[in-house]
Amino acid sequence: MAEAPQPNSTFSHPPFFILTGLPGLGVAQAWLTLVFGPMYLLSLMGNGALLVVVHTDSTLHQPMFLLLAVLAATDLGLATSVAPGLLAVLWLGPRPVPYAVCLVQMFFVHALTAVESGVLLAMACDRAVAVGRPLHYPVLVTKARVGYAALALVLKAVAIVVPFPLLVARFEHFRAKTIGHTYCAHMAVVELVVGNTRANNLYGLVLSLAVSSVDMLGITGSYGLIAHTVLRLPTWEARAKAFGTCSSHVCVILAFYVPGLFSYLTHRFGRHTVPKPVHVLLSNVYLLLPPALNPLIYGARTRQIRGRLLETFTLRKSQF
Repeated sequence: MAEAPQPNSTFSHPPFFILTGLPGLGVAQAWLTLVFGPMYLLSLMGNGALLVVVHTDSTLHQPMFLLLAVLAATDLGLATSVAPGLLAVLWLGPRPVPYAVCLVQMFFVHALTAVESGVLLAMACDRAVAVGRPLHYPVLVTKARVGYAALALVLKAVAIVVPFPLLVARFEHFRAKTIGHTYCAHMAVVELVVGNTRANNLYGLVLSLAVSSVDMLGITGSYGLIAHTVLRLPTWEARAKAFGTCSSHVCVILAFYVPGLFSYLTHRFGRHTVPKPVHVLLSNVYLLLPPALNPLIYGARTRQIRGRLLETFTLRKSQF
């Protein structure tokens, strides 16, 4: 519960907040644009290329590649909801963000993160069926079911994340207008609230644990089934081929959950030992690293996509 400060130190419903970037770094944080700028560029070009390839090549209109397209679209949205404002703050310094825009950004950042986690679970289930029940795969996993799954993931994310901005909007007084962050994270805004924030803190903790735990348990169970099936194959070549079909997805899972785990642990348990700039830096890496790496991973390790991209660039090169 936040303690109510003196009346002369509070603000009524602010028309805007001020994002300061990484606290304590000052103008030195401008150098971080050399890190996050290329990340965002990779996200735009890589995920955009994946979406174009899957859309234009009818041979890729299969459940696995449609799920990959959903992941690419989610990555584009997630990176775009954070990176432009982040780069503006790092390069130009503190900037004002209208109150309503701040709440909208809060919603999209957390909702798209939940969608991405759900898509990774759906992709793990897809691989489990492909490896464990290959003869029944075309019947069990169809394009229509992939569409229904994507719609369900979006609706679930909306339902569970809408309370975030609503719980903040119920407060009328804030102790400051300055947010020591690069985007409007839920807890960064809640820290400025004057009033009882127990519901915000509890819902944020329960939601992060519930969503991540359920999805990670589902992914772990799917790969447990995959390992059980693969280890029963008679030859090493067959096992290597079966595991190879899942290698790209495993790399994407690690790229998403490992930075997320570090960010969560430092926020929850290192609040008094880890400097605040490190918290903010890790949260940005968690949101921008996976969208930058995912298209590189799938482009390099998935034969169909790699071949289609090479054909496209070769054709364009020959035209010149």
